[in-house]
Amino acid sequence: MLNAVMLDADSLGPQIDLTAIRSVVSHLGVFGQSSPQQARERLVNADIAIVNKVVLDAETLQQLPDLKLICVLATGLNNIDLDAAKQQGIEVKNVTAYGTASVSQHTLMLMLTLANRLPLYQRDVAAGAWQKSDFFCLQHYPTLQLSGKHLVMVGQGELGSEVARLAEALGMRVSFAARPGNEANDTRASLDELLPEADVISLHCPLNESTSHLINAARLARAKSSLLLINCARGGIIDEEAALAALKNQQIGGLAVDVLPQEPPREGHPLLSALAEPLNLIVTPHNAWVTPEARQNIVSLTADNIQQWEAKR
Repeated sequence: MLNAVMLDADSLGPQIDLTAIRSVVSHLGVFGQSSPQQARERLVNADIAIVNKVVLDAETLQQLPDLKLICVLATGLNNIDLDAAKQQGIEVKNVTAYGTASVSQHTLMLMLTLANRLPLYQRDVAAGAWQKSDFFCLQHYPTLQLSGKHLVMVGQGELGSEVARLAEALGMRVSFAARPGNEANDTRASLDELLPEADVISLHCPLNESTSHLINAARLARAKSSLLLINCARGGIIDEEAALAALKNQQIGGLAVDVLPQEPPREGHPLLSALAEPLNLIVTPHNAWVTPEARQNIVSLTADNIQQWEAKR
């Protein structure tokens, strides 16, 4: 008998079929959201905890002696106390590469939108500028033809590699920067070496000590004034305030982020305030991964994780 409890099913979004998970457990309890206290109560008799963002810290895990497996409905494990889980013999499994197509599509959308100065042109059309134009088109914001341009990628995992493949299909030249913090042992050129010639920089790396504020004021000062900067990785990999200042001062040509350091940004954020200004700026609400196909893939991969764990018992 395997008793599984899903603590925050609402994080998967609407219309997700949980049949794949139900088929590999004896019972699945499903809760839309759970507070830390509710998590403890709901997992009392559970063998398997299925969780996305609910925090399972050491104090919580110590109160759950029957728990044997934690399945995280995401790649990041920062909400799980991994040391406490290991001490209690609780295995922790995550899912990876579930949203490669979804996130790479979103990344290309941001790149194309910035290149064509869509935020600025849409703003002008909404304000009636096209309707009042003496000419048949508006062309006062210079667009960027991506074919032949240099895309610098930070992160050469499955996602970064897929974004590179799509960019090459547009005729772009792609370079992968050396792993931040390990440049001396990497045969690839460093970000600092590649940055001055980059037309687009796209980030697909984890947030850690080596990548925190990897894109900062000093590096932005060395960039082309036409540089397009895209972050679909983690908030904090760029210094958002420095990037916004560079955009306002025309040190770079465009900025697009799908992530912020605090999510949801209940206390606001300078980038959100700047959306009201005439800037080539895009902020999307951490939804690069949310195609139905990607979300359903999380369920399938989680069912696989449970089956693999059960087979080893």
